[in-house]
Amino acid sequence: MVTGRFGGTRLARAGAGVTAAALLAACATEQAKEPGSASSPAASQRPQPSAQELGPPGATPRAGEVGRIPPSGSLPPVISSIPTQRKVVFLTIDDGWEQDPGFVRQVREQRIPITAFVMRDAVEALGAPDPAGGQGRFVGRGKWGYVRRLRDAGVPIENHTLTHPNLRTLGYQAQKAELCGTSRLIAKQVGVRPTLFRPPFGNYNADTRRAAKACGLDALLLWTATVQPGGKIAYQVPDKRLRPGDILLLHFRPNLARDFRILVDKIKRRGYELGNLDAYLKAALRRAK
Repeated sequence: MVTGRFGGTRLARAGAGVTAAALLAACATEQAKEPGSASSPAASQRPQPSAQELGPPGATPRAGEVGRIPPSGSLPPVISSIPTQRKVVFLTIDDGWEQDPGFVRQVREQRIPITAFVMRDAVEALGAPDPAGGQGRFVGRGKWGYVRRLRDAGVPIENHTLTHPNLRTLGYQAQKAELCGTSRLIAKQVGVRPTLFRPPFGNYNADTRRAAKACGLDALLLWTATVQPGGKIAYQVPDKRLRPGDILLLHFRPNLARDFRILVDKIKRRGYELGNLDAYLKAALRRAK
């Protein structure tokens, strides 16, 4: 960051004929040239604080607010909601096909908490996305560079496999290759190793949990509602409404920036906050004293 300070501004000794007005003009000229002054180009080019400097986005848990998710033996737990009575919900997004720059801009500028579960084939555009979502404009546009921009906007980057298989059809070793391979790739490309795993289609079995543990993943994260084109929420409960602790699932689909804006506005109109999933999970998975 370029900073400037005053002091030591040198003026030639004024002669007897120099007027007070000339002196004032000279001072104004020197001030405009100072590298950190408001009128200098350097002042307008100062970098904005990073997501790390600003701290975690979204609502964080209050003391005693979050219920405890009990351990499930020695294997990672499977979580579909956060135990809280506070009107807070959690946004997650899967795959990585439609790499819409407007989405990153919203997340960064509005500090919206969201967790991304990325899949190699989607990020690298190896194949084609589901055509049911419509024609995309940004498929594979930035690849891992796009994911790094999400990371820099404060988005945790988590594991969603290499190829998006139905894990129930694979044996343990094949599942482990999918999970560990994805974690290694994310660590290489993004610089942070994932701690959460989302199974494709929500399908998993005991081998999935064993593989997750072997690959250093702390939990399997499912969802309670999905977000459809147009920002419409598809609920998985009979009363068709948001509930405290809900985890919402989005995808990197066409019109992502527009649909995301509609969704966030809808959630806030219903009186809900957007929670920081990482902070809430840490509170829910705390060890019993």
